[in-house]
Amino acid sequence: MKTNVIDAAVPLGEEDFAAIGAQLRAARHARERRSRLMKHVFLIVFSFIMVYPMLWMLASSFKPDNQIFSNLSLWPSEFRWENYPKGWNGLSVSFSRFYLNSTVVTVLSVIGNLLSCSFAAYAFARLRFSGRDFFFGLMMMTLMIPYHVVLIPQYVLFLKLGWVDTYLPLVVPKFLASDAFFIFLMVQFFRQLPRELDEAAMIDGCSPYKIFWAIILPLSLPAMGTAAIFSLIWTWEDFLAPLIYLNDIKSYTVPLGLRLFVDQESQSAYGQMFAMSVLSLVPVIIFFLAFQKLIIRGIATSGLK
Repeated sequence: MKTNVIDAAVPLGEEDFAAIGAQLRAARHARERRSRLMKHVFLIVFSFIMVYPMLWMLASSFKPDNQIFSNLSLWPSEFRWENYPKGWNGLSVSFSRFYLNSTVVTVLSVIGNLLSCSFAAYAFARLRFSGRDFFFGLMMMTLMIPYHVVLIPQYVLFLKLGWVDTYLPLVVPKFLASDAFFIFLMVQFFRQLPRELDEAAMIDGCSPYKIFWAIILPLSLPAMGTAAIFSLIWTWEDFLAPLIYLNDIKSYTVPLGLRLFVDQESQSAYGQMFAMSVLSLVPVIIFFLAFQKLIIRGIATSGLK
């Protein structure tokens, strides 16, 4: 006679459930650690790839000219510290003159962009007038026009005005709200400010100009900081516009001064050029580090992604 034996399942106790839960949590934490490790490794490698050209330029500024392109290592076999003083004073015009010229053009351009673009953005964002949407769309269309399309008409205009070989073509358009990107950035920021502020100020008797200066502008420091840093970088590093309008070497900006180290007819001083290139980045880096919090807040709150 056969006997059927049915094995009943042994119930798990609380300790068993706790042990299983601990194992699952440990496995999940291990997967998360591996995932974070892989992300950090990827970011480090990608960051090194992005920073490598700057590191190579810094290393090349200490190398002799005959080793810059033959030796791609980031550690020079011999340091040529004299590249910096020779580069600063090696041209017919001291590099300090180029720094001064670029500083004047950049400061005036930043001030012009902040003033004119903030006025235009305030009108588009907070005021109501006939044709506002049409003119805003027309302004946005200028973002799609390449600079080279308007280069010749602008040059002819400035030539007839007698502004060629002066800083006026580089500075005056900035005071006329010619950069639609900054207008769009500030419009996006101004639209997020509560309109109740304007209404309360108008009840107190404030004019639109008073509202702009006393209320809107103090609240718009993040957008203004973002516009300032972008305007500084683009103006400081601009090569084409100064090349077109400036003829006298004494009025050259830093990018044009760097070009003088490369001579196609004689020997080029690449070590000195890279040394001055490193120094040309110092103002931009300092300005960025000083206002990076405003830049992040301005981009995050103006809808630019």
